[in-house]
Amino acid sequence: MTLLTLPGGIKIEWRLLIALLPLLFSVGCVPVPQSASPTLVLQATVEALAEQQGVALFVTGKGTRPIAAAAGFADPDVQRPMTVRTPLRIASVTKTFVAAAALRLVEQGELNLDRPIGPLLTPALDAILRADGYGTGKIALRQLMSHSAGFYDHASDPRFIDAIVADPAHHWTREEQVRKSMEWGEPVGAPGQRFRYSDTGYVLLGDIVERASGKPLATAVRELLKFDRLDLTSTWWEIAERPPADAPSRARQFAGPQEGTHWSGTVDLYGGGGLIMSAHDLATFFAALFEGHVFDRHETLRKMQWRGPHEHAEVYRLGLFAENVDGRTYFSHGGFWGTSVYYSPDTGRAAAAVATNVTGAGGVKA
Repeated sequence: MTLLTLPGGIKIEWRLLIALLPLLFSVGCVPVPQSASPTLVLQATVEALAEQQGVALFVTGKGTRPIAAAAGFADPDVQRPMTVRTPLRIASVTKTFVAAAALRLVEQGELNLDRPIGPLLTPALDAILRADGYGTGKIALRQLMSHSAGFYDHASDPRFIDAIVADPAHHWTREEQVRKSMEWGEPVGAPGQRFRYSDTGYVLLGDIVERASGKPLATAVRELLKFDRLDLTSTWWEIAERPPADAPSRARQFAGPQEGTHWSGTVDLYGGGGLIMSAHDLATFFAALFEGHVFDRHETLRKMQWRGPHEHAEVYRLGLFAENVDGRTYFSHGGFWGTSVYYSPDTGRAAAAVATNVTGAGGVKA
C-alpha cells in the first residue's frame, strides 16, 4: 500500500485519494490547511509520487473549475515533462468506452441487453466458445458486460504475461486471445452466477460492437460516443487510428523495471483495452458520460448502472466499477498501466489519474 503525505501532515493511500478527489474538492470538504488551494494540494500530491515516474491528475465536472497537476517525466531519458495532456495507454479503462458504445447501439435498437450473445458473435468465435463448454445461447449481453457470463480471463493468466515478455512484438489477434482463454482455463461459473472479471469477455464485446455497428471497433467507439464533440485532443485507438495532429507525444510506460512501451499494441487492443488517452481527456469523457453528453436518453445511463442479481454484483455494473466510500457511491475504472478514473454523482466531479510506472500506483484494477 502506497501512503502519501499531503500538506498538513495528512497521510492517505493512493487509490483512496483518487476515489475521494471529487469529495476533497467539494465546498467545505478539503481536509488540508485553508491556506492550501486544491490546485496546490494536487500538485504536492503528484510531486510526492513522481520520484521515479511521471504522474498527472485532472479533476473536472459540472459547475467546477478544472483542477490540474502533473510532475515527473513522460520520457525520463530526455526529461520530457509529464502534463495532464500527455497521452498513454489506459488499458482496461477502455472497457467503459466499449460498454458505453454497446449501450448506444441498444439506444439505436441494434442490440438488446437481454438477448443471447451467440447470434451476435462472429461465427468462428462462437464455435470456439461452444466447443469449450460455453453456452452462448444462454449468455445474455448484459451478463457479458457485467463480467457475470462465466468467462475465464486470459489476461490474468501468468502464461499470457510470459508470452508477451518472451516476444513483445508478437501480433496477437482477437481469435488467438479467445483460444488462449479456452486453452488455459475452464468456465468460472454459470451465466449470471457470479462476478468474475474477464478481459476475454470484453474482447468478445468488442467483436459484437463491430458486427452490430458494421464498423471497425475504433471507428464505432469514436462515432457512437461523440469523441469529436468533447475536446478529446489526446485520444486515439492504438494501431487502428492515427494520433490527432496536435496531440503531444505518448509517455513511456513501465511495470517496475520492465518497459512495456514497445509491447505490441495488439496485446490489449480488441475491447479489453486499446485506447490511448490523457488524464485530461479521461476525466473530461467521464464527466460528459454522467452529465448527459454521450447517451441520447438518460435512461441509458441508468441501464449502465444496472446491478444484477448475481454474486458480488455490487462491485461491477456495465463497464463501471462501483464502490461506496463513507456513504457515497463512486463509479470508476482502472487499468493495468496505473490509470484510474472516478466519478462522484453526489458532487458532479470526475477525477482521472495516470502514472507512467504501474508499481507507483498502489495497485489498480487491471
